[in-house]
Amino acid sequence: MKAIVIEQYGGKDQLIEKEVPTPEIKSNQVLVELHATSINPIDWKLREGYLKEMLDFDFPITLGWDAAGVVKDVGVDVQKFKAGDRVFARPELSRFGTYAEYAAIDEHVLSHLPESISYEQAAAVPLAGLTARQCLVDFAEIKEGDKVLIHAGSGGVGHYAVQIAKSFGAYVATTASGKNKEWVEQLGVDRFINYQEEDFSEVLEEFDIVLDTLGGEVQEKSFGVLKQGGRLASIVQPPDEQLADEQKVKAGFVWLEPDGEKLAQLANLMVKGEMISKVGHRFPLTEQGLREAHELSETHHATGKIVITIPS
Repeated sequence: MKAIVIEQYGGKDQLIEKEVPTPEIKSNQVLVELHATSINPIDWKLREGYLKEMLDFDFPITLGWDAAGVVKDVGVDVQKFKAGDRVFARPELSRFGTYAEYAAIDEHVLSHLPESISYEQAAAVPLAGLTARQCLVDFAEIKEGDKVLIHAGSGGVGHYAVQIAKSFGAYVATTASGKNKEWVEQLGVDRFINYQEEDFSEVLEEFDIVLDTLGGEVQEKSFGVLKQGGRLASIVQPPDEQLADEQKVKAGFVWLEPDGEKLAQLANLMVKGEMISKVGHRFPLTEQGLREAHELSETHHATGKIVITIPS
């Protein structure tokens, strides 16, 4: 099968197309013919070697940890899926990723994909959508009426977080650039903050939850907009524990745990029309396509998600 792999750490030119064996599935796995995947910052961070101490994979490495496609074969212990099922998933982290025509995926991270959701829409969701859900639901225990600040609401994790928070009946503020104001407000945002013109820390106060997607100074300032007992979830760096104690807030770094049942809950939101995928950019599964996709992701200015299409 065709795959885009890296054989050493480095720049986007390390992404090369190769013919590799189709994966052999274990008893608890499903072989999925992929129709789409998507780009996440972890892809190029691993490619550059930033994560090699945490994720010490042997080369060659096939990057990519979002999957949408059709089941081709199932292991002997698989109970919930059969050949022909439409599925999507955030696979477990391994060196056999989803920049490929096929992937072997553990049953427990898979979810059925409703007919009303396209493969492109679905491929955009798993890593970013589950990250947003884990931050807001599992860590911050969001409830109706909470005031929630989501940084970078036009980004991959951000635009799902806005919609998940609204589905709980929360009041949502978000930061983004002025060019994204209209479409972010269409997601239901109650207070839009153009970070180029306003300082969120000067106009917001007494919030229950902050979702930090940026880190650094933004994270530090975010403590100041939380009420006592508030919650700050970061997906970029561990928050300052001393600052959290001083402000009397719960703060933590959230590392995603993939889960097929929770992914099914996000699919249900999409079916009900309470959540959409913003596919802002599409590239083909080629060397050039992946290199351009990585280059765009590294700018941190992509709108919504970057999807890779995989012709069957």
